Amino acid sequence: MIYRIRIILDCDEDVIRDIEIHENCSFEELHLLIIKYFNLEKGEMASFYISDDKWIQGREITLENFEANNQMLMRDTFLNTLFNDGKNKFIYIYDFLKLWTFFVDVLEISEEKNSITYPKNIFSNGSLPKEAPKKEFISDDKTNDIFGDDELDYDSFY
Repeated sequence: MIYRIRIILDCDEDVIRDIEIHENCSFEELHLLIIKYFNLEKGEMASFYISDDKWIQGREITLENFEANNQMLMRDTFLNTLFNDGKNKFIYIYDFLKLWTFFVDVLEISEEKNSITYPKNIFSNGSLPKEAPKKEFISDDKTNDIFGDDELDYDSFY
């Protein structure tokens, strides 16, 4: 089977890539395709996060092994193992210092066509901005807002 996957950069402009990829590819292969099709630099850390329809970040699929229990590694986790389990939305974070954030969504599952070479970039719109879009981290949880609206007073910790 072939997965048609849409990858959207979380920014104001429309920066989208649609790719087709074999069901038995690993998340590491998908990671490398995202780097290639969005012209990102190689060598940065990245992770996928299983998501729901509201794009709530769930369990992490890491690029590197950090010795955590029950850790899912990109190279050992294959697309069909999660997509067949009903998971078809992921958040992809590239470069943990700049936080390039992408939404990854399986649009369609179809039969492989013998005349086509996969993986394949089938749609491209927009260019990657020069800098990662800025993120605002807003919490609705007031219990974690220990300082309220006041400025942080470092002297109170000593």
